[in-house]
Amino acid sequence: MLDLRIPNMTCGHCVRAVTEAVQSADPEAKVVIDLPTHKVQIDTRAPREAVLAKLAEAGYAPAAA
Repeated sequence: MLDLRIPNMTCGHCVRAVTEAVQSADPEAKVVIDLPTHKVQIDTRAPREAVLAKLAEAGYAPAAA
């Protein structure tokens, strides 16, 4: 399980783009997004680095912890 915060995720389009980016690394990943807090929980078998790379490619790099 990955717990991330993505500050520039602000609308429904962003939610869709983040979900699609994660699922491009793992099509079976489960993505739970809390838009008001910019938090994302990802249940995936893909390596963390692969998920982070796909998010960065889509323009949604998580904030540093």
